Order: sequence, then C-alpha cells, then structure tokens
Amino acid sequence: MRAMHISSDHPQLLGIVDDLANQGWSRQAIFLPDALTRALAVECRRRKAEGELAPAGVGRGQGQEVREGIRGDHILWLEPGQSEACDQYLALMDSLREALNRDLYLGLEDFECHFALYPPGSFYRKHLDRFRDDDRRSVSAIIYLNEDWRPDDGGQLRLFFADGSEQDVPPLGGSLIVFMSADLPHEVLAANRERLSVTGWFRRRGNEPF
Repeated sequence: MRAMHISSDHPQLLGIVDDLANQGWSRQAIFLPDALTRALAVECRRRKAEGELAPAGVGRGQGQEVREGIRGDHILWLEPGQSEACDQYLALMDSLREALNRDLYLGLEDFECHFALYPPGSFYRKHLDRFRDDDRRSVSAIIYLNEDWRPDDGGQLRLFFADGSEQDVPPLGGSLIVFMSADLPHEVLAANRERLSVTGWFRRRGNEPF
C-alpha cells in the first residue's frame, strides 16, 4: 500500500477548503482508494472480534457515561503505529490539516479519531461535536467504510442547517464528510446492517487553563 500523505495543494483538498469557507461543510463522494477503505474496514472488524471496541459514552472526562438511548456505537481510538492502514489514513488527514491551516488560518494542531461501529438498529441522536466546556474541536471529518451500501440499509448522517433545512448523507464506502464542529448539528439514523466509519476531529489549542 503506497504512502497516503499528499500535497496540501491537491485539488480535492482545495475543494474541501473552498466548501468549508463557502458553506461550512463538504462532501467528497470518492475520497479514499478502494484498497485503503477495505483495509480500514477489515481492521475495524478485526478489532471488534478481539473485543477492543467499547460502547461509546456521552460527555467527556469523569462526566462521561454510556447512554444507549442517545448513541449506540462502539469505538476504538486510533493511534500512530496501530496498523499500516490506520497510519495511511492519519497521514492523509495530516495533509488536509495543512491545507486547512494554510488557507483558512484555523490553527489546527492535531487530529484525533476513532473507529465507530454501529450495530444494526443503533443510532446517535442530534448533537454538536464541540463540547460546551472544551472548544478545541474545530473541524469534524468522517470517512465511511461500508461496502455496497444501499438506500434501504438506512444509517444516513442527517445534517441540520441554520435555515431550517436538512440533508441526509448515505454512509457510502470511501466517501468523506467534513464540517465545522461548532456550527452543524447532526445525527446518525438507525441502520439495518452494521455501519462502519472513522470519525475524527481537527483540534486547535483550547481555552482550558494550564
């Protein structure tokens, strides 16, 4: 598998930057190569089989708790060196971070992400990605790992816009959704089959005391 760090001047990255500047979100229907999408899906399922994915909590820090009536996904945080596929994806996201910083002056310092596996019937109620007491998350990025996803499989990402309109985005394998974390409420609709993604956030230096 070839290295995935690409120039921050890549046309697709520049398109994401333009979309964020103009409308606050971007959808790239084909972002990852098929081989990397499949490799990440295999890695996610392998980690699930080994019992490494845990039910996701709501909130953060000591106040975090598992509440299946709000969200039902199981997650595993990605760290450098876990696998070749994960390192390839993290390198690609670092290219995007560089493009966002250069053209939008966001001051993004790092990228955190996790596998998110939704069992059939699970969902995530409407929410914002930025915490009330922690403003570091600036840009959300979700890559989908689902092969041969069909409309009746459900599991769409529903976006809620400031003008009252909504848009449902299907979780098609290899597609990428990027949006401003503090500005775009969204929810994950229940799916009829297992739904896989890597969900992450570009973070800037926060306002927390040192």
